[in-house]
Amino acid sequence: MARGFEGALTDTYVAALQHDLVDLPSETTLVGVVRKPTPWFHGAVDENQPELGPPAALLETFRTAVDDLKMRGICEEGAHNAAWDEVGFEERYRTHLEESADARATLEGLEARLAEGESLALVCFENTAKKRCHRTVLRDVLEKRR
Repeated sequence: MARGFEGALTDTYVAALQHDLVDLPSETTLVGVVRKPTPWFHGAVDENQPELGPPAALLETFRTAVDDLKMRGICEEGAHNAAWDEVGFEERYRTHLEESADARATLEGLEARLAEGESLALVCFENTAKKRCHRTVLRDVLEKRR
């Protein structure tokens, strides 16, 4: 869609913010996308949109798969990434974003803010240099909607 100035969209993880490992323009709004944020997470972001976190049932299935893989001797990162594929995490998360009215409304709100020129950084816990994460899927979905 052709519009005037559009805001930048990026993503990062909370530890990168806490340890100054990411360089974002000061006007970037830090948008948490965590279903159940910790108090310290709230302190690191400007706002949190829990509707964009993975659904609880998906997280539970995923965590069970990770634990099972770790019990078989797979390292944390390897178990995380293998479980992602094993449970069909990306496909199930994309379905959640399409089917949940709350998630759709929140996506539309973020899309409107970007169209108005606000720059946003999506934030959660995972360091995507090592582990796959819903945050990068969410960024892809938002970028395709613009």
